[in-house]
Amino acid sequence: MKQLGLCFFIVVILVIIAISLESTDALLRRCYQCRSRGDLGSCKDPFPFNATDGANEPGLSAVPCASGWCGKVIEGGGAYAVDDYDQAIQRMCVQRGPDDNQDRCANTIYNYKKVYMCFCQGDLCNAGYSVPKLGILITSTLTLILKIFV
Repeated sequence: MKQLGLCFFIVVILVIIAISLESTDALLRRCYQCRSRGDLGSCKDPFPFNATDGANEPGLSAVPCASGWCGKVIEGGGAYAVDDYDQAIQRMCVQRGPDDNQDRCANTIYNYKKVYMCFCQGDLCNAGYSVPKLGILITSTLTLILKIFV
């Protein structure tokens, strides 16, 4: 019974931490800004930079974003491309996101060109794929509970 009470206490603490982590993301909204060709450095996937590494990379910056919506545009490099020589990737802050406020990726027309564009909402979310903080928290909680009872 004592272990069950300890387990409940740990879960409550972890939920409080998760809520505080999610609210921290809401306070600061930045987006990566760069382009994969030209003088602005490399933004190609996989994107190896995080919030601290980006400061040392020429042409890459983390800019404040008033809308809170970040974007990533992939231009060129169609299905018949042998390499990514003609592919450009641009990461930026967008003035506004989709009307339904849902993160998404889709083929679209941007600056009179067919591109693949992604929208996301969150601090530096246009870096690429990331594991949600809440998912890590749930996994660690379940692991801890299993270790206690098994």
